[in-house]
Amino acid sequence: MPAEGLPPIDKRQVRRAFERAAAGYDEVAVLQRETARRLLQRLDYIQHAPRSILDVGAGTGEATLALARRYPKARTIALDFALAMLQRARRRGPWRRRLRCLCGDAERLPLADRSVDLIFSNAALQWCNDLDEVFREFLRVLSPGGLLMFSTYGPDTLRELRESWAVVDGASHVSPFVDLHDIGDAMLRAGLADPVVDVDRMQLSYATVGELMRDLKTLGAHNVTRQRPRGLTGKGQLRAMGEAYEGFRRDGRLPASYEVVYGHAWAPLQRTRDGVTSIPLESLRRRP
Repeated sequence: MPAEGLPPIDKRQVRRAFERAAAGYDEVAVLQRETARRLLQRLDYIQHAPRSILDVGAGTGEATLALARRYPKARTIALDFALAMLQRARRRGPWRRRLRCLCGDAERLPLADRSVDLIFSNAALQWCNDLDEVFREFLRVLSPGGLLMFSTYGPDTLRELRESWAVVDGASHVSPFVDLHDIGDAMLRAGLADPVVDVDRMQLSYATVGELMRDLKTLGAHNVTRQRPRGLTGKGQLRAMGEAYEGFRRDGRLPASYEVVYGHAWAPLQRTRDGVTSIPLESLRRRP
């Protein structure tokens, strides 16, 4: 179920953007690195010993390698739909020989049913159009009792940039972000067990709006909605947007706000589909 009222993401354009961004991504991915660190920290409080791990939207593989170090006996897979990102991941450090890379889309995972014990996804779900389908796919590939942990961005993300563009015209200049409650509802509809979502607010600051725009372009995170303006943005429009953004300046810096949504859930031991309850054979064998 696509997010109601949000302009759809152009997935081909997203892929092209991240292919181009791969070489310089790590230099500017300050926020993404911090959210990954906080998401990894949450694993400290969860008892789980996965034998197989899938990092969805792995990018250049920094978090993937952190997962491989944390769970050295597990099979770890980095999945991204931008091949150039995975190529950089394969070159990372002494763990590269153990790192498996898979080019694919979160909305159609190229993996077998019940083949993964832990799905980790940092700052990737905002590039998907249908969260219901994403969470159904996550549940499909998770083994019974498997864990999903993710972060993504909520609608207050880049609100200063969105409001500044709104002064100029009514076009879509900033990619959309799904509300926390809609994310939680999608997890429930998919059949994930004990879903938990919470929000954290973070802020980066810049000397000029041009610096922010360059960072977003380098990250591959510029506007990729199908309703984005197709022509070149005029200098007058950019100037007007920049002047509007100046109204947010505090202590000599321009803020860029991010609403970071964290979530986790479990794959139930028993699953119901079409009125039939499925119970894994392993759980029966463990009974005394």
